[in-house]
Amino acid sequence: MSTRLHIVWPRWRVAAVLLFGLATSGLARADGVLNIGLVPAEDPRLIIADNQVLIDNLHASLGMEIKPFVATDYNGVIEALRAKKLDVALLGPFSYVLAASIAEVDPIAIPETQKQGSSYHALIIARKDRNIRSLADLKGKTFAFVDPSSTSGHLFPKSGMLRAGLNPDKDLRAIFAGSHDAAAIAVQNGKVDAAAVADGLFEAAVARGVIKADEVVVVWTSEPIPGAPVVIRRDLPEPLKQRLRAAFASMHDIPWAKGTIVKRWVPATDETFAVVRETSKILNLDLRKMP
Repeated sequence: MSTRLHIVWPRWRVAAVLLFGLATSGLARADGVLNIGLVPAEDPRLIIADNQVLIDNLHASLGMEIKPFVATDYNGVIEALRAKKLDVALLGPFSYVLAASIAEVDPIAIPETQKQGSSYHALIIARKDRNIRSLADLKGKTFAFVDPSSTSGHLFPKSGMLRAGLNPDKDLRAIFAGSHDAAAIAVQNGKVDAAAVADGLFEAAVARGVIKADEVVVVWTSEPIPGAPVVIRRDLPEPLKQRLRAAFASMHDIPWAKGTIVKRWVPATDETFAVVRETSKILNLDLRKMP
């Protein structure tokens, strides 16, 4: 059984990754390597750096080589899990619900941070000079969602719009930016009038100077969303699954992304994400047909 972790790479490296995968498919089954998938919340290089302490902790706890893999989109990680190219992945709440509908995976933990606890919020932000102060003001505007499978960058904001009487499919000129950073920067640079973004990633962008807080306004904030889960393949050897659960349970006060400290990893089950499934029903989404 494979104990190796893969990382999904940015678009410009897709061809290289495919070639590498073909060349090393035999090695992917070697013992002592764990392949972990990471989602494209921001620049792939930043994602690796932000998760380096986590990777180092897993290496120390498991005594295994940890190989991260950053996908071009959420679906890339999900498909890699389904194809058994990944052993572990960090997913968004909705991308987990989607993954669970098509792949044999289980959530084992969600991060509890100093700032947000074990939940977070989706935000809709807009340039101050576009006179957008409510969801109703978005009608006819240009808008950047993050990814079709993004919880805070698509699912919850879209649900909030529908509840407010706004049909984003008809009332907005919307695009998918591909990452939270890209969506926020599109607002900052005036490429779009408004965008959806996770609160923690928005704060990180402000802290890095990517976003100027005095030029952007928060128009809407979602209800609490359960944190992004660590998921594992259900068919991994039981001893390895137990060691993975123990490894996350033993981690405390580790830096994770810019300015974020994970106080601990809280155990999670499928039921933890019931609110996400309920929201998908409001949107009348067929999870198996999501792009």
